[in-house]
Amino acid sequence: MAETILITGANRGIGFELACAFLTRGWQVLTCCRDPEQAADLQRLDAESGKVEILRLDVAEPDQIATLTAALAGRPIDILFHNAGLFGPRDQAFGNTDPEQWLEVFRVNVIAPQKLTESLVENVAGSGRKTVAIMGSQLGCIGDNSSGAWPIYRTSKAAAHMLMRTLAFDLKARGITVVAFHPGWVRTRMGGAEAPLEPAEAAAGLTRQLLSLNPADSGSLIHMDGRRLGW
Repeated sequence: MAETILITGANRGIGFELACAFLTRGWQVLTCCRDPEQAADLQRLDAESGKVEILRLDVAEPDQIATLTAALAGRPIDILFHNAGLFGPRDQAFGNTDPEQWLEVFRVNVIAPQKLTESLVENVAGSGRKTVAIMGSQLGCIGDNSSGAWPIYRTSKAAAHMLMRTLAFDLKARGITVVAFHPGWVRTRMGGAEAPLEPAEAAAGLTRQLLSLNPADSGSLIHMDGRRLGW
């Protein structure tokens, strides 16, 4: 029986390329996005492979999490990958931060992974791999911050790292491995045109790391090239 990965924010960028990478390995891929009707690339993948399910999910909407959880009841999920994320406004300069935008970023980058993990924990616990992954960022590493700027995004990713670390302890008794990843600086809508990595390159590295995880890795922040990063 094929293993299963669920990826949030899978309609473009790294999430889409992760879906492609796992499809080539014969996995069943559950892809989540806010508007399945407009997810043309995912629809094409489904038509070509027959192993893609496109599921409606705005991770910041509790009702949609509940609907998704009900639809997936009893289905093992080997890897739950929290990829959906927001950067926030491009102008995050000191003196020009908006509290509502800050809260929106936290809802998506921090609160949503917690609530979706809570909702799908039985699916993960009932799988073979028992893995939860959260997309982190080196910009959220406190010890690595030597330039300032981007406080909304940085603090959300620092919080996401702490969430991952907390979940690693909370779910240890159930045999669930929880990690966070830094994908590198990737040429996506968030990363910008100057980024050196293509989404497919980042996804290939993340896939290698995901497939080589073991329980001792739980609680780690991992670069897509395999390096363990500090906080």
